[in-house]
Amino acid sequence: MYPPRRFPPRRPRIRENVNEAIRAREVRAVFPDGTVEVMPTPAAVRKAQDMGLDLIVIAPTAEPPVAKAMDYGQWQYEQKKKQQEAKKKQHVIQVKEIKFRPNTDDHDYNFKKNNAIRFLKEGNRVKAVVQFRGREIAHVDLGKKLLLRFAEDLTGIGSVEGQPRLEGRNAHILVSPAKRDKAKEKPAAPQQGASQHGS
Repeated sequence: MYPPRRFPPRRPRIRENVNEAIRAREVRAVFPDGTVEVMPTPAAVRKAQDMGLDLIVIAPTAEPPVAKAMDYGQWQYEQKKKQQEAKKKQHVIQVKEIKFRPNTDDHDYNFKKNNAIRFLKEGNRVKAVVQFRGREIAHVDLGKKLLLRFAEDLTGIGSVEGQPRLEGRNAHILVSPAKRDKAKEKPAAPQQGASQHGS
């Protein structure tokens, strides 16, 4: 029989910048009725708690710090929501690799080209690689032609970074998403001859 394992008691999570954990001597307290008051922190905490709310510092670098009387659970929910929104907007650019052989047939080529178009429209970069095996290395020109054809087929959707490069037994090019022309997306304003210089 093994003695029962004793786990250390869980430490209660300290809520930073909330109620008694606020270290500032005084705060600019904002209350639900719209009143804003600079007052000692303990007094502001008491006033918030009398309303059944928590006092939460929302601008710790302000002088004095700005604290708002609100429900802590609601505040946490709003913070999580803001973080999720920020994550959605933050797109991590990836490099998607697409592999060809120098003798890739049209069906396979078109399938891979369509994948590349999808990747570019999603905002990712595409690395197109032609792999040479065995004696195929003697036909490097075929691989380079295929890459140039690929680059041409992506005109308008992607922009090629440099010419095809040969590294070892592979030739490759990098294609970045084409920058959207915002002027084209907006309806064009009627042009007048003298409009450029004004009256």
